[in-house]
Amino acid sequence: MVEGIHQPREVKRARYAVAAVFAVHGAVTGSFATRVPWIQDHASVSAGQLGFALAFTAFGASCSMPLAGRISHRFGSRTALRGLIALWTISLVLPSLAPNLYTLCLTMFTYGASAGMADVAMNALGVEVERLLGKSIMSGLHGMWSAGALVGSAAGTLAAHLGSDARLHHALAAACLTLLGVLACRWVLDVQPAEDEEPPPRFALPPKSALLIGTVGFCAVFAEGASLDWSAIYLRDELEASAGLAAASTTGFMLTMAFARIAGDSVVNRFGAVRTVRAGGILAVLGGLLIVVAGNAAVAMGGFALMGLGIAVVVPLCFAAAGHSGPNPSQAIAGVATITYTSGLIAPSVLGGLAQATSLVVSFGLVTVLACGLAGFAGVLRAGERDRPKISRPSAAVPDPRP
Repeated sequence: MVEGIHQPREVKRARYAVAAVFAVHGAVTGSFATRVPWIQDHASVSAGQLGFALAFTAFGASCSMPLAGRISHRFGSRTALRGLIALWTISLVLPSLAPNLYTLCLTMFTYGASAGMADVAMNALGVEVERLLGKSIMSGLHGMWSAGALVGSAAGTLAAHLGSDARLHHALAAACLTLLGVLACRWVLDVQPAEDEEPPPRFALPPKSALLIGTVGFCAVFAEGASLDWSAIYLRDELEASAGLAAASTTGFMLTMAFARIAGDSVVNRFGAVRTVRAGGILAVLGGLLIVVAGNAAVAMGGFALMGLGIAVVVPLCFAAAGHSGPNPSQAIAGVATITYTSGLIAPSVLGGLAQATSLVVSFGLVTVLACGLAGFAGVLRAGERDRPKISRPSAAVPDPRP
């Protein structure tokens, strides 16, 4: 890729711009999640049919992710991200318009496809900014995604409380988020391909490095999906907690994840990705053990908090390692993203099936075992650390414009 010479001020501005894009992306997810009950009622689908339709989100994302690299090659990173983030924000409107199961499946596929392509494009640009800065920023970028999701879900909760029509809510949200996303893209880096550079394939199997890195991401996202979808039910059914306290455990888990991601870059820059993920794996295992042996709600909530702290920075570091692991960052990131999306898709159903056959305690025992994989496989992230240049100050070829 042809990068040109980027002034330090330009790179710093690009960092804030791509952080804003991450927040916009998260806000769409938060806005959608809070109105799923309204969408279910509007489409007149059962709980099982809703689960079937929601699976098309991950299916659409997995199918579309390899296309993101080709789009960026064809139009340049800035134009590609501008178009893909607008496509993602506008797609927020579609599910609420679906009148039945068939149209809901189609809209969820489109929603997921646009989410996946925008996800790959913004992570690839985040990796490029990280490379130019010479320090970890990916955890903070994903922290901005979590912050955006919290803001979007808060606005959606208010809209649901007021009884507003989700079609109107999502139309207004999509308009605002599209404007913010397109505006932020004005200052992201514009990475252009070399004239003789071959475009990436439309569809390709993930490289071997992405498969290994994706294994770590799989373990983290499995634990994240399990905690988000089942923590409240665990407290209610296993520990007889009140509905309010059970819901608070999920909110607390999300807040812990957001805080840890925003603060995570300083830890990664000091200790490195491998040691950070290994330490996070230990925290996640301890959290899982607390959940499994908890005799009351307070202990279980502490366990979910430790789980959130342990897994928070893993996925951002997996994307960073994938982007630094080879000559085609978008293809590697798409491979890792596909694996993690798949993990997020199967985690809730696997835990539900295991809980029905045994108990939720056994289900979270499985989560704890998978968390051990974070510590065991963390070494695969070392390639990204080795290939990332350490830049402490501008070189003579990149003069500092500051007086």
